[in-house]
Amino acid sequence: MSPKGRPTQDKRGKRFEIRLSESTYNTLEECSEKLKITKSEVIHKGIALVKADIDKQKK
Repeated sequence: MSPKGRPTQDKRGKRFEIRLSESTYNTLEECSEKLKITKSEVIHKGIALVKADIDKQKK
């Protein structure tokens, strides 16, 4: 059986489930639609932004 999904160098083998308020979920959907990316990609970008902010504060 062949592997499913797109091949990638950045394997995403970890799963994480969260509960969101209605307003937060609506914001997530709005961001996803406007950027034309998946909700997961919006979350990944958000994590990267927070990490970059932390790294900047360390300097």
